[in-house]
Amino acid sequence: MRCQRALLGGGIIFKKNMLRKLFFILLFTLPALSGFAQTEKWREVKSTHFIVHYTAAPENFTSRLTEQAEDFYNRIADELGFRRFDFWLWDNRAHIYIYNNTSEYQKATGQPGWSAGCANIQAKTVYTFMDAPQFFESILPHEMGHIIFREFVGFNNYAIPLWLDEGVASYEERLKRTQAAAIIKKAIAAGSCMDLKQLSAFNPQLSRDTDAVSVFYAESVSIVEFLVKKYGSDNFISFCQQLRDKKDLQRAISSVYPFEKIEDLDKAWQKYLTNG
Repeated sequence: MRCQRALLGGGIIFKKNMLRKLFFILLFTLPALSGFAQTEKWREVKSTHFIVHYTAAPENFTSRLTEQAEDFYNRIADELGFRRFDFWLWDNRAHIYIYNNTSEYQKATGQPGWSAGCANIQAKTVYTFMDAPQFFESILPHEMGHIIFREFVGFNNYAIPLWLDEGVASYEERLKRTQAAAIIKKAIAAGSCMDLKQLSAFNPQLSRDTDAVSVFYAESVSIVEFLVKKYGSDNFISFCQQLRDKKDLQRAISSVYPFEKIEDLDKAWQKYLTNG
């Protein structure tokens, strides 16, 4: 069971005594979870790209959920350039399971008490419970970002660096983008920024340095923002296609962007940061 990433209170704010919670509070990549659906007599609400499963959630909640999920889907597709790729239609729709409370959710999923949701990325399924903290603000857009991105580039594609996977998902949380800039400025002043080679070698799940973890996520968001805003979503799609075809990171970058080496991208991104 591999942890996706960690945030508390919807922000990139890390506390030293929360390191373990950091990597579990939002979502996990779980093994096959189809058995969860057999524990309840689920009711369903369907939208264009989603099937929401629930037992006692009020109509206003399920309506808000389908509306928000569709809005996130459209926003992510537009921002990252995936608009012309209709992944989730009819029998290929994504699933969201809503448990009535945290105890039902924990019993069914085996997650700890401070987990607000979990996801099976490959099965395009998200599990949460009524009134889960930061579900709409953070969990849902983040995991949808993971799923949409991974469905395009490949779920088991080892050419994808962790910073890019997490950067794409975190980019879909609006608050992360604004917080990332402040964290990076502080890291620059402290001399603790990572270059792209260091970022590619860093695994936040194995680090006990919460400041370094914070910088990892902030920089990951910032680089994705730089590529999308500076060079456009069409080029980002081409970049993802190069990675999908099992090219390594440097070859994918040089095939699409005006950078022969990773270091050239690093310099351009640093200049982008300096210019605000």
